[in-house]
Amino acid sequence: MFIAAIDQGTTSTRCLIVDHDGTVVASAQLEHEQYFPRPGWVEHDAGEIWERTVDVVGGALRDAHLTAGDIAAVGITNQRETTVLWNRATGEPVHPAIVWQDTRTAELIEGFGGTEGPDRFRTRCGLPLSTYFSGPKISWLLQTSPNLREQAEAGEIMFGTIDSWLLWNLTGVHATDVTNASRTMLMNLETLDWDPDILAAMGIPAAMLPEIRPSVGVFGTATGPLEGVPVAGILGDQQAALFGQGCFSPGDAKNTYGTGCFMLQNTGTLPVLSDNGLLTTVAYQIGDRPAVYALEGSIAVAGALVQWLRDNLGIIERSQDVEALAASVPDNGDVYLVPAFSGLFAPRWRTDARGTIVGLTRFTTAGHIARAALEATAYQTREVLEAMQADSGVELTRLKVDGGMVVNDLLMQFQADILGVPVVRPSVVETTAMGAAFAAGLAVGYWQELSDLQLDEGGRWEPLQASGRRDALYARWKQAVERSFGWAAPGSLESSKEE
Repeated sequence: MFIAAIDQGTTSTRCLIVDHDGTVVASAQLEHEQYFPRPGWVEHDAGEIWERTVDVVGGALRDAHLTAGDIAAVGITNQRETTVLWNRATGEPVHPAIVWQDTRTAELIEGFGGTEGPDRFRTRCGLPLSTYFSGPKISWLLQTSPNLREQAEAGEIMFGTIDSWLLWNLTGVHATDVTNASRTMLMNLETLDWDPDILAAMGIPAAMLPEIRPSVGVFGTATGPLEGVPVAGILGDQQAALFGQGCFSPGDAKNTYGTGCFMLQNTGTLPVLSDNGLLTTVAYQIGDRPAVYALEGSIAVAGALVQWLRDNLGIIERSQDVEALAASVPDNGDVYLVPAFSGLFAPRWRTDARGTIVGLTRFTTAGHIARAALEATAYQTREVLEAMQADSGVELTRLKVDGGMVVNDLLMQFQADILGVPVVRPSVVETTAMGAAFAAGLAVGYWQELSDLQLDEGGRWEPLQASGRRDALYARWKQAVERSFGWAAPGSLESSKEE
């Protein structure tokens, strides 16, 4: 028997099938369309995402010469905060999915903050008011779509993040897990239930919300290509990566380099509120055991910046070409690229910031820009790491890394250099999908203990850069970040276009 994992990400959907040793025996992946209807708006077609899910599950089963009868359980991991509303009777989405990167709720956010500001709900939900999270997206949809609120109050409209959307289509069950619920701004971190005061403040009917369940446990039985297979684990993608990396002890941390970049640190069974711009979130919950919490630093643009170099600037043909182009120059030529395409997330939380390239001269080449793009991810990671150490009081001695970008040796070496600590990559790079597989397998007894869920080390980079050089580069980066502030402030040309 095997375990399957559905990994529904921002740009693609993947299905992995693994055996008891954690070896990947089959994998299939398909991209889906990205829609940018207005400045700051990012949408997906939820129907297309479901179609891609069916296709990759079927593809992985065919590649491994397996049937649904060979699968003991399936886990789901997903892009978080992306918001889907669909009709209960027809199962059809009533609006394009609003992606986590979308900034259309900026005005609503200011209104929700009122005199208390962005931290109005932080003690309840662990999150600052931001366009990032699902709750304001739901509120926006209810305010702008005719008759939607009335239908939602009657229970005719259902809300879900992508995990709930896939679970509904697989099983007919309307539920989510604590990790995804903790990213909506609507869940109380202590009760692990929807917070009635926040729902009232945002005007969101409880009738449209899914049931919140533990991350590890059977949610329902699948139909379609996984007919009869229990859906037995759900984790938001970054929590799934934490789970897949085996970060089960307080103080353990990992950083995932995907479309965005996300560092999580296990803080144990008590939530730790941040004083340094980080998020307090649920890391996972196993059955009826107490929930485990984490601090998180979220960076909006990491791998998406490489896609931008490929698709918008055309200076590379394939994403993997960025490493060779960046290596064509010995350093960044004093060029810094701040990828604040959707503002800046942790630890700054500046919705008024926009993407900036500074230090350009006639000497600058495409190689310098490519190198600056890779280095931007490493600099942002250092900012988050410093905030995390300040909040937790734990100084990291190594950083566990995963995600698509960690195959880039140039980036990983620069990451070790700019942090001054070793960077360690596991033998299986896609730990997000492995985390979902581990959760599902644990729920059905395929694996018995957390100690069974460990990945071997697959790569290590030691810092080589002198501390003086490291700090000088980092100081220059912070200067560049300050140049990005205020571009999307009220009254700017961009704001006028969005009205």
